[in-house]
Amino acid sequence: MSSEIRVNSKVYPGGEGQMLSMIDMLAYFEKQGALRVSDLHIKIGTVPAYRVDGDLVKLKGAPITHELFEQLVFPLIGKKALAALKTDSAVDCSYRLGEIQFRINVFMDNDGLAAAIRALGLDIPRPEEIGFPNTVWQDIVRKKHGLILFTGITGAGKSTTIASLIKRINENQACRIITLEDPIEYLFKQRNSMISQREVGRDVESFTKGLRAMMREDPDIIFVGEMRDAETVSMTLTAAETGHLVFSTLHTRDVIGSITRILDFFPTGRQDEVRNQLSLGLANVISQKLVPRKNGKGRVIAMEILNNNYAVANLIRKGKIEQIYSVLQVKTKDQPDERMITLERHLAMLVKRGEVDLLEAQKWANDLKCFIDAMNSEQDIKRK
Repeated sequence: MSSEIRVNSKVYPGGEGQMLSMIDMLAYFEKQGALRVSDLHIKIGTVPAYRVDGDLVKLKGAPITHELFEQLVFPLIGKKALAALKTDSAVDCSYRLGEIQFRINVFMDNDGLAAAIRALGLDIPRPEEIGFPNTVWQDIVRKKHGLILFTGITGAGKSTTIASLIKRINENQACRIITLEDPIEYLFKQRNSMISQREVGRDVESFTKGLRAMMREDPDIIFVGEMRDAETVSMTLTAAETGHLVFSTLHTRDVIGSITRILDFFPTGRQDEVRNQLSLGLANVISQKLVPRKNGKGRVIAMEILNNNYAVANLIRKGKIEQIYSVLQVKTKDQPDERMITLERHLAMLVKRGEVDLLEAQKWANDLKCFIDAMNSEQDIKRK
């Protein structure tokens, strides 16, 4: 790679005689809005593609060669990340352009190098703008301890929702907030709270070591970017049990799968202990998806929300995880010990409001029969 190549060097033939730089390609996010255009994929052997409203849309340009990849991506990630890439065959890092923070993952695949670049707006939305189906977020920002777990596939908006809640806490409370992220996504400004954001690989070696150190740093609120192994899960649960409010994420599709996934981190001999710990330390599980809007303009959030009340805690402790869905279906009143909802019920609400097309909602439902039942219930409510 030439030392003269920079992020603003126009090296990519984008079609119709137009040459684009990496900066030009990133500027498209700001032009269209990071909520609509979420990712840019660059891979050797194919044409770069943006993810627009959930779908991949290829540029009208040339396939990426090894030389083009180096010219576009290497100046973006910098020398330190490039050295890590050569050692580990994958690297996470970040880049800021204007009002957008980009999360970058560069990795090796069968054809050579590939990069996934995700846009994260620096303007964190208010909780009222996220799309919660009820007022559970108001309960969360007032909590003093417990684990608030956000789950969903990559790109489901988990980090945005957590950032929104932490921002609200930061505005209204004087707390010590410490985050462990890989990499840092949203940047928080110092308001009423004191916030330290630590990036794994830069400020701390691992989530586990960061959590150990954090217990000596007097935090009130902790954000662990992802629970990746048994030790991190165990330490996160302990922190939630011992008087800290803890936010974290898992890559699972629903509430029940999230609880099962946590238990699966541990051998059978430890699962009774973990179930007991989870029943005491868990506060809420919020599983979310981003569903295309009916009008074709962006996506809307659909959530499944668990509130760990006495009945749910008892089911977790006894290992009757499969019965939790029934609790989600009935404990829907707008009061602190309820405020639960199934994904299917929230999708039905979005269809009835005209925000999501019926066929689209069916595709995103975890259980089609339960979605049909929820649609019928919504129809009955409307008649009344």
